[in-house]
Amino acid sequence: MTRKLFGTDGVRGRANSYPMTAELALRLGAAAGRYFRRDGSAAHRVVIGKDTRLSGYMLENALTAGLTSTGMNVLLVGPVPTPAVGFLTRSMRADLGVMISASHNPHQDNGIKFFGPDGFKLSDAAEAEIEAILDGEVPPAKPENIGRAKRIDDARGRYQEYAKTTFPAGLRLDGLKVVIDCANGAAYKAAPEVLWELGAEVIPVGVSPNGTNINDRVGSTHVETAAEAVVAHGAHVGICLDGDADRVMILDERGRVADGDQIMALLAARWAEEGRLRGGALVATVMSNLGLERFLQGRGLQLERTAVGDRYVVERMREGGFNLGGEQSGHIVMTDYATTGDGLIAALQFLAEMVRSGQGAAALSQSFVTVPQLLRNVRYAEGARPLDAAAVQAVIAANEGRLTGKGRLLIRKSGTEPLIRVMAECEDEGLLREVVAEIVGAVEAAG
Repeated sequence: MTRKLFGTDGVRGRANSYPMTAELALRLGAAAGRYFRRDGSAAHRVVIGKDTRLSGYMLENALTAGLTSTGMNVLLVGPVPTPAVGFLTRSMRADLGVMISASHNPHQDNGIKFFGPDGFKLSDAAEAEIEAILDGEVPPAKPENIGRAKRIDDARGRYQEYAKTTFPAGLRLDGLKVVIDCANGAAYKAAPEVLWELGAEVIPVGVSPNGTNINDRVGSTHVETAAEAVVAHGAHVGICLDGDADRVMILDERGRVADGDQIMALLAARWAEEGRLRGGALVATVMSNLGLERFLQGRGLQLERTAVGDRYVVERMREGGFNLGGEQSGHIVMTDYATTGDGLIAALQFLAEMVRSGQGAAALSQSFVTVPQLLRNVRYAEGARPLDAAAVQAVIAANEGRLTGKGRLLIRKSGTEPLIRVMAECEDEGLLREVVAEIVGAVEAAG
C-alpha cells in the first residue's frame, strides 16, 4: 500500500491550499479516528498540540471536528513542542497524538504529524491505511457516541517537569548565562522556563510569537540572531530551536555553530565512556558528515546510516536496540528520554556536559573536523525523470569513480518537492566543486 498524501514527516503544505485546508484536515481527522476506533470500543482519546502559526487555529478546529465525528475524545494541549505531544500521548494513555506544525518552514506552511499510543510517529504502513480510509466514505459515529473535546491547561507544565528530570540529579546551571532562541515557535514558554528553573541566567530570543513570525530570522535555521546575542551578552552558550522544538543547534561563546553531527559526536563519545551507548553505535542519516563517521570509527563505534528523515532514524534505532541517533539538521533522538527528536532535552544533555566537565561550549562542540560538504538542489519539470537518463547516470558513475577513496557522493530525489539533491563530500574542495557542478549540469540538461 503506497502513500500519496503523507511525506517523510506527515502531511505538509501551504496553509489554505491543498492539502492544508480545513476540509482536508476534517476528513483526515475522521479517517484517523476511524483507523483507531476499528475495535468499536468507546474509550478512545487523542491529544492535539500545535505550534504558533496562525493557521494552527483553523486546522486544530477542523481536526477536532473530524475526530469527534467518529467518536474520538479530543484533548487540546495548545502550543507545545512536537516531542511534548509524543510524551503526552503516552502519559495520558491516548490512542493517537497529533502535532500541527511545519517545523522549520515559514508561517505560510503548516503540517499534521501523527503519533501512535506508544508516543512514536506512525509507520509508513499505518499512514497508508489512513489514506486508504480517507479515499472512501468514513462512517460517522451515532449521535450519542460523538466524541467530546477538552482543553488541558497544564499540559505544557507536565512536559516541562518531565524535561527537567532528564537533567542529571544533583547538577544545576548556576553561573551559566544561556541564550535560548525559540524561533517564535512552540517552545517559546517551555524552554526559557526550564532553563531558569534549573538555575541558568536566561537571555531569551524569539519568544514573541504573533502567528506569522515563526522561524522568521530566528531559530535553528537562522542562527545569526542568537549568535549576535551570545556575543553581545557575553553568554557561555547559545541554544537555537526550530519552530516545533524538535531540532537544536548549539552556539559556543563566540557564536560559532555546532550542528546535529557535532552534538551527536559529543554524546556518543560520552555515553560510550559511561557504558550507556547501546549497541556501540550511533544512528544517523546519509546526510551526516564523513567526519562524524571517522570520529566514531576512531573510538571503536559504528555509524548506522538511514534514509533522510528522523522517522527512519527512529525505526532503525528501535529495530537494532540503539538509544542514540539523529540528523545533521539538529534532530537528536535519545530513546532513553523521548520518542522523537527533542531539541530542549538534547540541549540539556549538552549543558550537563558543560557543568560536569567544567569545559566551555567551544571545547565540547567541535569534536571532529568536518569534511567539506557541498549540497545543490536542482529543480526539474513535473513528470520528468532526470535520474533515469542514461547521460545523467554516466556522469554520476564517472564522478563516483573520481571520489573513490577521497570522499562520497549522494544523489536523491526530494520527498516533498520536484528537486534532485546533489551532495558530495571531499577534502579536496576543488574536486568537490567540479564533481557537484558536472552532475548538476547533467541533471539540469535532462530535467
